[in-house]
Amino acid sequence: MALYVLGDLHLSLSSDKPMDVFGAKWAEHDRRLRESFRALTDEDTTVLCGDLSWGMSLAEAAEDLRFIDGLPGRKIVLKGNHDYWWTTAAKMQAFFREQGFGSIEILHNNCCLYGDAALCGTRGWFFEEEKGDGHDRKIMNREVMRLEASLKAAGEREKLCFLHYPPRYGASYVCREITDLLSAYGVRECYYGHLHGPGQKGAVQGWVENVHYQLVSADYLGFAPRKIRD
Repeated sequence: MALYVLGDLHLSLSSDKPMDVFGAKWAEHDRRLRESFRALTDEDTTVLCGDLSWGMSLAEAAEDLRFIDGLPGRKIVLKGNHDYWWTTAAKMQAFFREQGFGSIEILHNNCCLYGDAALCGTRGWFFEEEKGDGHDRKIMNREVMRLEASLKAAGEREKLCFLHYPPRYGASYVCREITDLLSAYGVRECYYGHLHGPGQKGAVQGWVENVHYQLVSADYLGFAPRKIRD
């Protein structure tokens, strides 16, 4: 049994959104994902850090979710900024049951368990989304509340945090609302996605203020999930 993490699958099996327009690195990336997951077993768990499907609704995302469900092991998914198909947890769980997607769990206002560790997280927030009209502040506050709900649900367990947006970027950007929560709840590991291409150069990785950060975007990891726990 092992725990893996990967972000930004950007699947488009039933929508017209070929990812190779973003460079040769993305050519046939769905095939490469499937091949890399062959190293996993049904006893393993993978956290998928958002931007899973380009579908605009659950129906449009069905084939992409079927692809994810067909990968080995348990999959825990959280929302990314391009997951427009994402709806309420109740609606998604009902849809998963109807479609027979038995290996996908939702990380949203809750935590999931892996052995003695708690897997916590939410989408998060990023400076590129700030519009200055007050609406972004409401969304930020909501994301902070969701992350704290997830961390609280973990109780006294060791907490691993998974986000879509990076809470730190480059030499100067820090989302203090998020990083302060990580410190307050004793989180030591934080995994995030969202960054692609040249933007990955600004990724903050390694230890900062007693938290170890890792970028896990699929194109950064060569479309292979990264093992983080046995």
